[in-house]
Amino acid sequence: MEPGPIAIFFAAIFTSNILLVNFLGMCSFLSISRELKASVGLGLAVTFVLTTTSLIAYLLNQYVLVPLEMEHLRYIVFIVVIAAFVQLVEIVIERISPVLYVNLGIFLPLITVNCAILGSLLFLVIREYDLWQSLAFGAGSGLGWMLAIVALAGIRQRMKYSKVPAALEGPGIALIITGLMSLAFVGFSGMIPIQ
Repeated sequence: MEPGPIAIFFAAIFTSNILLVNFLGMCSFLSISRELKASVGLGLAVTFVLTTTSLIAYLLNQYVLVPLEMEHLRYIVFIVVIAAFVQLVEIVIERISPVLYVNLGIFLPLITVNCAILGSLLFLVIREYDLWQSLAFGAGSGLGWMLAIVALAGIRQRMKYSKVPAALEGPGIALIITGLMSLAFVGFSGMIPIQ
C-alpha cells in the first residue's frame, strides 16, 4: 500500500531523515552547527527552499519534462529552480536580519548546491510521488534537516563546558556526535517505512 502524505511527512523527518539516514547535506551541517541561532536560520532557509522547490520540481517534471521527453535536462532544471529560490531567501534574510546573513556567510548561497535539496528532488522523481506526497516529502525533509542541525548545534554549545580530548576537538567530536545521532534515528526505522 502506498504511504499517504502525512506518513511521508513524518517519515521524512524521523525514519528517513535526509541528513542522518541518507547523509546528504553534511558540509553545511558540520560547518554551521557551531552556533544555535545560525543553525535555526539555515534550517529555516533549507526547509523553505526544499518545500517550495519540491512543489515546483514536481510540476515541471510532470507537466513539462516528461510530456516533452526532456527528462535528460532534469538536473539542470532542478538546479535552476533551487538557485532561484535560494536567491529569494538570500534577499529576504539580508533585508530582515543582516546579522544572521553575515553569520551564515557563504553557506547561505551554497544552499543552491546543497546535495540534500537536489537529492530530495530526485527522490521525488525516483519514488514517483504525486503532488501532495512531493510537498509532504519536501517539507518533512527540510524539517528533518533542521531538526538534525539544531540538535547538533545545541549539543556542541553544551560541549563548550566539557573536557574533550585535544585530538577530538572540532570536527572530530562533531562527527562522533553525528554518528550517535544517526544511530538514534535508526531506532525509528521500521515505524513508518518508505522507500
